[in-house]
Parts: sequence; C-alpha cells; structure tokens
Amino acid sequence: MAITIFETELSTINLRRRMSFHFGNVHVTEGPQILVSLTADIDGRTARGLSMGALAPMWFHKDPEMTLEDGIEGMLEVFEATCEHATAMDSHPTVFSYWQSLFEQVGDWAEPTDHPALLWSYGVSLIEQALIDAFCRATDTTFPTAVHENTLGIEMGELYDELDGREPTELLPETPRREMRIRHTVGLSDPLTDEDVAVADRLDDGLPQSLTEYIEEQGVNHFKIKLAATPSDADRLRRIHALLERSSLDDYAFSLDANEQYGSVAEFRRQWETMQADSTLEPFFDHLLYVEQPLPRDEAFSEGTRATFDAWTDRPPVIIDESDDHPTSLRTALDCGYAGTSHKNCKGVMKGIVNRCLIEHRRRTTDGTYLMSGEDLTTLGPVELGEDLATMATIGMDHVERNGHHYYLGLDMFPDDVQDQLLENHGDLYRRHPNGFATLDIHDGKISLGSVLEAPFGYDIDLDASEFTPVAEWKIDSIYED
Repeated sequence: MAITIFETELSTINLRRRMSFHFGNVHVTEGPQILVSLTADIDGRTARGLSMGALAPMWFHKDPEMTLEDGIEGMLEVFEATCEHATAMDSHPTVFSYWQSLFEQVGDWAEPTDHPALLWSYGVSLIEQALIDAFCRATDTTFPTAVHENTLGIEMGELYDELDGREPTELLPETPRREMRIRHTVGLSDPLTDEDVAVADRLDDGLPQSLTEYIEEQGVNHFKIKLAATPSDADRLRRIHALLERSSLDDYAFSLDANEQYGSVAEFRRQWETMQADSTLEPFFDHLLYVEQPLPRDEAFSEGTRATFDAWTDRPPVIIDESDDHPTSLRTALDCGYAGTSHKNCKGVMKGIVNRCLIEHRRRTTDGTYLMSGEDLTTLGPVELGEDLATMATIGMDHVERNGHHYYLGLDMFPDDVQDQLLENHGDLYRRHPNGFATLDIHDGKISLGSVLEAPFGYDIDLDASEFTPVAEWKIDSIYED
C-alpha cells in the first residue's frame, strides 16, 4: 500500500463558553477551535479526512504570563509547519509509518524553537487523526476494525521492545465498548450547589450548572476533581464528599487532577498525607481512582521523584498526563514509579493504542498497579468528540472525562445543518434539547456509542469546511467579538 498526503487546509471557528473553566493556574473563558482537512491518496484512492481540536494554549504551556493571543499564534505556527511537513513527505506503506516519520520530522523542526513537545506533538496528532479518517473512508472500514485487523500497520515493537511481535488485537478488548460512563469534570471555580451560584451568574440556558444539578439531572457518578495544590483543597473535598453522600447516588468514584501544581514530589506527599490523616476524608478516599499529573513536567521524571516514589510504599496510584509528550513516555513513567498514563487523541492515537497494550501486557506479566485513563481537552462534536470516543471505546475505557457538554451550550455554536446531521446520524449520542440545540445525551451517567463505532472514524456527517474561517483570514481578536 502507498499512502500520500497531498493537500491540507486549516480553518477556525470561534466558540463561546457558557461557563469559564478553571484548572491549575489557568482560567479559560474563550474557546476557538481548529479544523484540519486533508486530502490523501490511499493506494490509488483519493479520500478526505478531518480532525478538530481546541486552540487552548494554556494547557500546553501553563505559563501564567502568556497571553491567549501569543499562545494561539504559537499554536498556529506549529500547525502550519506540521501541514507543510505532512505534504512534503514521500509516500509510506502504512498510516503508522506515516505518523512515526511525521513525528520525527516535526520534532527535528521544533527542537531549536521554544514550542514544548506537548504542543508540537498535538500538531502531529491532528494530521494523524485526519489521516486515519481518510484511510477508513478510502478502505470502507471502521476504526475498531482497522485496529483489530491492524490495517493501520501498527508495529508496537517500534515503541516498546517487550511488545515486539504482538498485535493490538491480542491485548485489546475483543469488542469495543458500546456505552461509556461520563467522568464529570469539577473545575476549581465550578459551583457545587445551587447556593454557590450568584443570582447574577445564573445561566438561563436549559442545562445544569452546579454539580448537584448534574448529578440529579444526568445521573453522573464518576467525577474528575481539580486540585489547587493548596490547603484549601481539603475543605473543598469535604464539601464534595458531603454533597455526594447526600445525593441520590448509590455509589460513586472520582479521580483527582492537580495539573502540575505541586512544586515537588515532597510537597505533594506532605499535602497528601495531611489529607489522608483527616478522619472526615478517610471514607471519601475509599472512592479514589487515581491522582493525575501532580508534578510539573520538568520535575515529573526527576531522580528525586523516583526516589520518593520508591520509598513511599502506600502512595496513591499516580498517572501522568502533560508529561506524556513522546511515544515512549509511558515506559519512562512506569520506570519512575507511576501507575500509568492518560489517553486523549490530542496526544496521539497510535501512541494511545500502544500504551493501552503495554498497560495490559504489564497487568498480565508483572505485579503492580497499572492504569490507563480516558481524559479530555474539552473535546466537542461534530468531529473531534466522535473520533476521540471511537478510540476510547476501542481501547476499552469504561469511563471517560467529558467536559465539552459542561462548559459549552451543547453544539449551539455550530451551523444548524451540522447539528441536524448529527441528530439524524448519531441520534444515540446526541439529543435535541427543548431549546432547539443538539447536546450530548447522558442517561444514568452514560452515553451510547453505537453510531460512533459504525462510522468510519467516529462521525458520519458531511461537514462543509467553507462554513469555517480559513486561518489566513482569521483574526485572533475576533474571538472577543459578540
């Protein structure tokens, strides 16, 4: 097989959030999105593939001094360079080898710049996702089938020697999940109860606003709670614990996400042991799944971190997220004492599949706790959500963080024809809200994925890119216009 990308287009759309999102030292109020459209020759067949993602520079940089404008300019520079490399490459025999070569080339380009690896690997992942989409359409297959039959050409031994000669289907679930639990995000400034919402801040848009409302209206019972890495966390966790115990839920589970806020592993351990010693929180921590990325990227894999983890025998399960910026970051994390990593398509589909297989291989062959979670970068329809969920289902995630339905007014920001197509072709995943817009359909804390799995790569609509603004014509300050 010969695969060549011969055209790429970048477009944008401005999306207004209904609620601000506060995590770590970042407070996000705007939400522009990037659309990547590419045309590829797949063994003599021409196919178009799409991917979408958030223009959210603060997650990639975590620099409180950086302006949104400067951050987005840097992201667009990365995306444009990645597109240039993708179209300049020679043909490759598989999607996997195309991704691997593109990752290396863009990494070489980015090395003398100040673009963090997490950002330029995001640019690569957008091309990767669009190419997978084009491949599935050209070969008339679905993503789960392409993974299990390995027509994508995934060579796991290229990343991890211990997986050499293994096929993904040997280590992944036999069938993808057809429904999945939502792990609801609880941002640092999100209201917990109705009383936390000031009259002036009350949204009259028909969707829940407080955590209590989400529990009662959507039945969510898995949660991702953001930490500030300050003593105030304990008081907030006590409030959440009390709220959950008063709720109608029979049971619940939660993860904690510090978004790199602890300065050192010693600082993290001190605060963690202080909270553990709090008898009022002891029953709450019985429901803990794991702690996500407590340490900054430059500290996460240090010798001091490794030594502390080795000596800290009753530490909670800790996984990486922002530190997962290279194809073999998971192995580094496991060697350092972490329990695993997260998956989100923005960090790489191929990498995520191989990581999931490594976790399962370790579970079968090695003593210890090995985890892989499904996380979110405010993933929205009409394209990105479906592609991300198709991957999550194929690698066997039974719950996944989804916060796009929380911080945005469904898909109200997209053209009516886009929403209508989603409601018609993905009526199990979306519903029409009484106020008219398409929104995620969550029942008993779960979403249905049948139509996602039957689509080529997660979505089955005809998206007209002309309804978006080409990057060359888009102005960053337009995101502030009403």
